Amino acid sequence: MKRAVAVPLVVLLAAGAAYGGYWFAHHYSPALSPATTADTHSSAHGESLKPAERRILYYKDPMGKPDFSPVPKEDEMGKDYIPVYEDEEESFEPAAAPQADRANGTRQEREVLYYRNPMGLPDTSLVPKKDQMGMDYIPVYADEAEDDGKVVRISPARVQMLGVRTESVTLQTLMRPVRAVGTVQFSERQIAVVSTKFEGWIETLLVNATGEPVRRGETLMRVYSPLLVQTQQEYLDAAKMAASLGEADADSRTAASRLVEGALQRLRYLDFPETELRRLERERRASRTVAWPAPFSGIVLEKMVFEGMRFMPGEPLFKIAGISPIWVIAEVFEQDMAHVAVGQPATITVKAYPGRSFRGRVAFIYPTVGPETRTGTVRIEIANPQGELKADMYASVELDAHATATKALTVPDSAVIDNGVRQVVLIERGEGRFEPRPVEVGAKADGFTEILAGVKADDRVVVSANFLIDAESNLKAALGAFTAGEHQHQ
Repeated sequence: MKRAVAVPLVVLLAAGAAYGGYWFAHHYSPALSPATTADTHSSAHGESLKPAERRILYYKDPMGKPDFSPVPKEDEMGKDYIPVYEDEEESFEPAAAPQADRANGTRQEREVLYYRNPMGLPDTSLVPKKDQMGMDYIPVYADEAEDDGKVVRISPARVQMLGVRTESVTLQTLMRPVRAVGTVQFSERQIAVVSTKFEGWIETLLVNATGEPVRRGETLMRVYSPLLVQTQQEYLDAAKMAASLGEADADSRTAASRLVEGALQRLRYLDFPETELRRLERERRASRTVAWPAPFSGIVLEKMVFEGMRFMPGEPLFKIAGISPIWVIAEVFEQDMAHVAVGQPATITVKAYPGRSFRGRVAFIYPTVGPETRTGTVRIEIANPQGELKADMYASVELDAHATATKALTVPDSAVIDNGVRQVVLIERGEGRFEPRPVEVGAKADGFTEILAGVKADDRVVVSANFLIDAESNLKAALGAFTAGEHQHQ
């Protein structure tokens, strides 16, 4: 009986001792270092219990500043620099870790082509080495070199620091307003010189100042001409004779009618005014002076006559210009001429009327380009019934033009890097990777550039800080060429 009770009591005491030892070790024993833990774990397999020594590569700033030291030191605040161990340095370069072979579950060592400077300096090595600060050169592997010179890798932190922004390639119709400058001019179709086909004198001058407005049919002057008086009298005599024939034979009446018609025709050949001709037919009396009318409404540009002056056939007496429609002669840059067409709407503004605009249409495109200005001339016609637009005013012209007739792939202007020889955009490939891709550009309008080849819809392109990324791409290409030369020598 005593033996049966003793056995459970011994088991109970052993269990309590084991639990107490675990509790004491957990609360009072010092923390085991990773190296000690690793060695303890190794001792379970019969390996040495000697802790492994970790090699320090360099020391980094405790506040995360880009400052490193090969020896221990303190910052301005007295904080110790943080040591960076060899195994930690390896963890910063994921590409350096061996890859797993998915086919058989084994790990493969990646082929190292060369080692590059950890600070981005143009220095490479075919063997592992350190820089002056004790930092290990970074290996460049074969699978990374496949797109070397094509893809730029930048850490996400640096992407954020540079302020890199991307936008999608969009499909849209570009509206390109063509802007030009011009001057207001009178329509050449409404400029006339008033002259006569007979000799005479100016008896009365009714419009006697340059710039005066005149209306169509308004009397400019009254002239005396012996030839006009004689021709009027011939018409009256022929008409009187034809009326006196009465019941005469048909041949006589026909001859008299021909005389009357001939006299009228001579008056018309002399540009005898129609109003004076109707008066002559009505009154049957020749007038000594004739009222000479304005050919159309407008203003007097030039007045070359004075009252009492004698004039000869063909001598210019007045120069009159119409005011509506009026022309705007615009100078369009040579590269914009392809976007201008006859009938195209145009908006004109002048400084004389701030906030107002006048609408017109392109009436004619001149067939020449100025050899000095390299601009083409475009004529725009505008209704000007009130005469608000004056000749020789400066005008700003905007033509509504479609840069592309159909929808096209477009990117913001800032996305295109143009060095004068080639045009490149940076395509975002994800995970801090950017691919410089040559493109063919087309028209530009409203801050967008048409891309003819090189991208597809929904590609994301870099629109800010792309020059900095392109500079790094050029540096990589230079390094690649440099190391390629070294490999050839090997």
